[in-house]
Amino acid sequence: MTVWDRNLDREFPNRSYEDNTMIRIMSAFILAMISALCGAVGQEIQLAEGAPNRHIVVPGDTLWDLAGKFLKEPWRWPEIWRMNEEEVNNPHRIYPGDVIVLERDVQGSPRLRLQSIRLVPQIYSTDVKDEIPAIPPNLIRPFLSDPLIVEVSSLDRAARIVATQQDRVYLGNGDLAYVAGADPSRLDWQIYRNGRPLHDPDNHQILGYEAFYLGTARQLEPGNPATFEVVTMKQEIGRGDRLLPAIRPPLVAYVPHKPGFQVNGRVISVYGGVDTAGRGSIVTLNRGARDGIEIGHVLALERNRTIVERDENDTKVRVPIPPERIGLLFVFRIFERLSYGLVVKSESTVDVNDFARSP
Repeated sequence: MTVWDRNLDREFPNRSYEDNTMIRIMSAFILAMISALCGAVGQEIQLAEGAPNRHIVVPGDTLWDLAGKFLKEPWRWPEIWRMNEEEVNNPHRIYPGDVIVLERDVQGSPRLRLQSIRLVPQIYSTDVKDEIPAIPPNLIRPFLSDPLIVEVSSLDRAARIVATQQDRVYLGNGDLAYVAGADPSRLDWQIYRNGRPLHDPDNHQILGYEAFYLGTARQLEPGNPATFEVVTMKQEIGRGDRLLPAIRPPLVAYVPHKPGFQVNGRVISVYGGVDTAGRGSIVTLNRGARDGIEIGHVLALERNRTIVERDENDTKVRVPIPPERIGLLFVFRIFERLSYGLVVKSESTVDVNDFARSP
């Protein structure tokens, strides 16, 4: 009878059993990832279960809601509309009262068509000028107007309160502040206090700061220091607090779409000072405009997983298994090195350091 040395492996006798165990584990993992990627390439559009043949747009609808009515993968919205890149960036408007019709082309592939007629009798109708938004505006409006993220480069040139009216410790509505370094041509400003730094988990660089928004002020008399009046106060304002010009980014017609490249970002902050998020939460990513991120990008939220097993020699082996998808993220505002995203779907809690990747 042949006695086999357990330190050798029958399949690969030139390597030890432990080495071949790891080779098999990594090979299985790589094959699983390749299979998943290959399956996603050229995949046909899949309609959502119970997708309607037509839908009348009503106030309160969003593009994301409509995408979910028709598609299993809502980020493929531009494909079912047959949009090119220019149309994704400058989409046609959809208004309440419009009718979205689901059709099939000669090849049998689904597509959507907009039928811009009002089905309600004119005597009962009123003109509706506001197109439907991509995502609920009430959730993101504060993040479009307030400087809740301040990039590192902005801090060096930010104006600063150097003195207060009658040496008051804190200022309120209508009080005067004296500000150094203010641009004399700008009237309206926003006031903030330095918050905690946002670090990139990949290289530990500071990408920006979570600004603590305090209120607004108006420049009354230019100078150095210039005289400012506090217009609105959300929190106490005092000496040393900083000011930035009030610049409101334009509301753009976002279209939910998949990035045309592989994104591998991380969730580095959850708004509200907590470590976990869910559907409707705002999170910050360590990817921004310089990384190619666009408004409207939909990213898959994933959690990398490993399990610890023991091989036949009772040695602990860490086994990587395919990432677990835990939700979807809709990017609605971008900075140079950071971006804001709304969690539009979550199957479990989203944690700081979870991954944001191309779906």
